[in-house]
Amino acid sequence: MTIRNLDLALRPNSVAIVGASERSGSVGKVVLQNMRQARFAGAIYPVNPKYDELSGLRCYRQVPDLPAAPDLAVIMTPPQSVPDLIDELGKKGCKVAVVLTAGLTATNGLRKRMLDAAAPYLLRVIGPNTIGILSPTLGLNASFSHIAAPPGRLALLSQSGAIATTLIDWARAEGVGFSHVVSMGDMADVDVGDLVNLLARDQETAAILLYLESIPQPRKFLSAVRAAARSKPVVVVKPGRHAAAAKAAATHTGALAGADRVVDAALRRAGAVRVFDLQDLFAAAETIARFPPAAAPRLAVVTNGGGAGVLAIDQLIDENIPIAELSDATIAALDATLPATWSRANPVDIIGDAPPERYRAAIDAVAADPGVDAILAMNCPTGLASPEAAAHAVADAVTNGLIGGKPIFACWLGEYAARGARTVLQEAGVASFDTPAQAAQAVGFLSRWTRLQAKLRRVPESRNDAISGEAIARPIFVAVAAEGRTMLTEPEAKVVIKAYGIPVPELIVAATLQEVETAATKLLETAPRIVVKLLSKAISHKSDIGGVALDLQTPGDAAAAARAMLERVASTRPEAAIDGFALQPMIRRGRAVELIAGVNCDPSFGPTILFGAGGISVEVVDDTAIGLVPLDEVLAGDLIDRTRVSRLLAGYRDRPAADRNAIIGALNGLSQLIVDFPCVKGVDINPLLADADGVIALDARIEIDPVRVLEKGPNPDLAIRPYPSGWERIVAGPYRIRPIRPIDAELYPRFLEKVTPEDIRLRFLSPIEVLSPEMMTRLTQLDYDRDMAFIALDEPSGELAAIARFSAEPDHQAAEFGVLVRSDLQGHGLGTLLMGQLLDYAKADGIERLYGLMLRENLGMIALSDALGFAHETDPVDPTLIRVGLALANWHGLP
Repeated sequence: MTIRNLDLALRPNSVAIVGASERSGSVGKVVLQNMRQARFAGAIYPVNPKYDELSGLRCYRQVPDLPAAPDLAVIMTPPQSVPDLIDELGKKGCKVAVVLTAGLTATNGLRKRMLDAAAPYLLRVIGPNTIGILSPTLGLNASFSHIAAPPGRLALLSQSGAIATTLIDWARAEGVGFSHVVSMGDMADVDVGDLVNLLARDQETAAILLYLESIPQPRKFLSAVRAAARSKPVVVVKPGRHAAAAKAAATHTGALAGADRVVDAALRRAGAVRVFDLQDLFAAAETIARFPPAAAPRLAVVTNGGGAGVLAIDQLIDENIPIAELSDATIAALDATLPATWSRANPVDIIGDAPPERYRAAIDAVAADPGVDAILAMNCPTGLASPEAAAHAVADAVTNGLIGGKPIFACWLGEYAARGARTVLQEAGVASFDTPAQAAQAVGFLSRWTRLQAKLRRVPESRNDAISGEAIARPIFVAVAAEGRTMLTEPEAKVVIKAYGIPVPELIVAATLQEVETAATKLLETAPRIVVKLLSKAISHKSDIGGVALDLQTPGDAAAAARAMLERVASTRPEAAIDGFALQPMIRRGRAVELIAGVNCDPSFGPTILFGAGGISVEVVDDTAIGLVPLDEVLAGDLIDRTRVSRLLAGYRDRPAADRNAIIGALNGLSQLIVDFPCVKGVDINPLLADADGVIALDARIEIDPVRVLEKGPNPDLAIRPYPSGWERIVAGPYRIRPIRPIDAELYPRFLEKVTPEDIRLRFLSPIEVLSPEMMTRLTQLDYDRDMAFIALDEPSGELAAIARFSAEPDHQAAEFGVLVRSDLQGHGLGTLLMGQLLDYAKADGIERLYGLMLRENLGMIALSDALGFAHETDPVDPTLIRVGLALANWHGLP
């Protein structure tokens, strides 16, 4: 399931350098020199009409003169020439071009001309305005970088060419190597999502580093990052954290939901580790690519300097890393090998004169402790022992960066004395850092990445059957839109949120002062005090003009408060029409915490949910967290835990904890509201009171887009697609057909026991003895945007009976499918039923064509595809394969 035509960008067999030159100082000369010095093993075709030969290579006058279609073309000619060159390359058969030239903009029309020239040939364009592309392991340096990138296991994608060359320079000095470096430039065609998709399955890439100044096509980007992060770390630097605050918004949520906070929430949800400077980019990648997951590693410190050890402990605590408690057996083992003056605790201070043997003994003893998950080895230079000899002792104990199967980090302090020691440690594969702070932060990266990995397995459903407010909310939205309004009144908003499971107080609307007295009389029969609020469709924040009166004890007090509100509005907002007053009981919950819960629609990442400390000072306190819609119980809980107010909600002293499940229910109710209604632009519930008895919303406002009130959910603006729970059905057998879930990985081992090796070979086109846990994870943890899989479950045993899936190409026009039915259940029509469901879904999802590859001897699948209307032909590359395809415009469902 390939990324269309992009494979050749990273592994070309031939490269055309269009604009190659021998002119001193020219880009063409630097690129050609870099290609030659990198010792690229494939063919290099310089193209320039001014030369017959360059650097010992034949130079071709123009693209049509090339002896063969180059896999990759690098263009560095003037901007006006680029569109015609792209057309010539496309005609020649080239599939990927890297355009180094700047100046192809939307304003001058050259960008569009370039893309129009590429489109007929499906020629992919990287750039323009890039420094080029490097694949050091292949000997490819199609760039004008001032220095070659050393080979390694990290891939770098940078939107900035200057940052790319800076990182190459820094990495070379630090001994860090790259599998690929791509300067993405203006991303006119190939964008970061495409390249992350490509690198996700690149076997030579252990981790992906991103430097991004913007994120085009956010949904594709998140889909790509989520897929990649399940198999390898993705580390991101995204500058612009302190951009100007949002302009005046209709809701508090809109004011608080800054763009960078949304980016942070999106990256977290996608499983990417965000860092905030370039040095951390490598530290994070080197750490999390090297070690197995460890959510909260209990860490032990071994050091020859007590002060340095204590400093490290402080830093580790700042990173929320638990400090290991050494067992009695470990202390006894250390007593037997260390001087009597050792610390007898963690950190393990082995004294400043420690020889290499003492380091080795201490580290071995600590690594054997079952209460220790990771080790930090430290060294302070002294005149009594050699730092380099100590480094050799540690290095000799290490296997693949682990000691006793446990991660080890190193921090050799000093500059001059530690230089040789750090080289020893790096060559042994030990993660080495200059300061205790950097080492602690590296352990923190590992912990954070592990938590993100766990959250990636959560796939929220598009509907929670316990929350079904659509039938109640839609007529309200339609009525508001019919009046030309965008903002619901408070009573309307409260009806909507109540329909989604969020409790609200009893509320009575009064149109006149007399009705205020009547309503107050009724409420005071059961409530000791009441609240009167102004109702005006023109005034969103009532408290700003004194539109809220509390603690009213008599009907007369209520009427007087309402009369005073009318007078204030007449003097401060005479143009605002008054619609009446809302009366409700005065809610007194002395031990409740005031919260805010809201929704905002980000222009890039779509709907987001905000949660945090509420009340009238919400924007001053600014204790909030943001998450992407949709949520589930775990994601809602994570949102709560990322705020300071969560500590109050957990209870303290004699104050019991707030009802966490009720808060989660309110957040999930908001999430479902947004999934159901694309028209909702913003929501504020402030304050949302929370205590041990539950939650209650004292105020609410909802903003809508009237044009979209008739649109049905699920909301197409969601950056992360929800689990498509509406696509479940029972079929003959009986079998339950439903979309696959991450938990279904547990069903695979039993399923595969009942699939013959021959059926496995026919499905995967080659023999496979066992599916690795990583592969089962990839098969079951889909984001439902580009991939879809349906499973058939045997009722009532719940065993997996069959699977059908497709994976869409990045443009979402075509998708490749595959089917596997358990060997003992074949021949009963189950494959046909599953494929019918898959085809129905693909057509509804906008896929235009489904295709597949199958071995010529797979007669059962060929017969099934024929019966479903697929056309088939022999694969032009491999005659042992049959290629089948179906235009979904011709699919009208199973009979």
